[in-house]
This record gives sequence, structure tokens and C-alpha cells, in this order.
Amino acid sequence: MSLPKVRIKIASDVNDRDGIGVKIYRNYELVIEIFRDDTSRTRTVTVFKPEVSLKLIEEAISEFKKEILWDFIKYSQI
Repeated sequence: MSLPKVRIKIASDVNDRDGIGVKIYRNYELVIEIFRDDTSRTRTVTVFKPEVSLKLIEEAISEFKKEILWDFIKYSQI
């Protein structure tokens, strides 16, 4: 049995939400997304597959904190 291949992508979104996050793929399937929404000023973790190890979730959070600024973007009023 081979170990699952894990890949991390950093992506922004400006359609339904406005922010940036990390997506964790295991064997080419999206498993976890951690997203910082600057409009609603929230950070969310979405788990897409059952049986995701706590270790993988902790590593995803660590990667999010390393790659994504923790503070929300402050939009200036015009």
C-alpha cells in the first residue's frame, strides 16, 4: 500500500466570499479548505471527506498560519 500524496494550494476567492485560503488535496481529491474571508471577518475550516486525521488538520492549520496573513484586510471607506 502506498502513502497518499498530499498537495497544498493557496487560492483567493472573490465571488461568493472575499479572501484567501489554503486547500489540501489527498490523492488529487480536495480534503480540507481553510479560508480567511475579509468581508465577513471570519476564518473557517471545511472538511470535505470523512476520516481525515487530526494530524492532517493540524498540519493544514499550521500551513495556513505560515502562508496566509492572520489579520483581515481592512478596506478603506471611499
